[in-house]
Amino acid sequence: MKTATQKNESLTLLSELIEPLRVAMLTISNAEADLISKPMAPLEMDEDGAIWFFTDLHSDKVRHLNVVNLSFSDADNGTYVSISGRGETHSDRNKIQELWTAAAKPWFPNGVDSANLALLKIIPSSVEYWDAPNSKMMRMFAMAASVVSGKPVGLGKHEVLDNLA
Repeated sequence: MKTATQKNESLTLLSELIEPLRVAMLTISNAEADLISKPMAPLEMDEDGAIWFFTDLHSDKVRHLNVVNLSFSDADNGTYVSISGRGETHSDRNKIQELWTAAAKPWFPNGVDSANLALLKIIPSSVEYWDAPNSKMMRMFAMAASVVSGKPVGLGKHEVLDNLA
């Protein structure tokens, strides 16, 4: 994923947390108010903190973008990120060309000229993350110490970021 320089500390931290993560789960609420999640490959986090993906204009998800959630996880490194926001679609062919990757070809066989190819832009409104950067062994030790003490001990950082504008 390409990551632009961010305009504030909260977005910079968000970009550092998600930049190495290759897949996000996008959760939407469908017409029946069911929560539906789909794996998505992020392409870019722009300078305003928006996260861009390729999408099919005929996909069900593009009709349910008023409230969305993106979740990223890296269990090996103890990093978990939940992003609440909204989404919008864009058909800017120059932006599609700029973000095009051969990895999208199985879903869009005609490349940037695929008829239903569009961009999905997720605009974050709040972020919650958990980050325990120590080794798995240290995280297991911290968990055991937490159980014994009855309170969280050395389990890492947990924060809510809401200064995203």
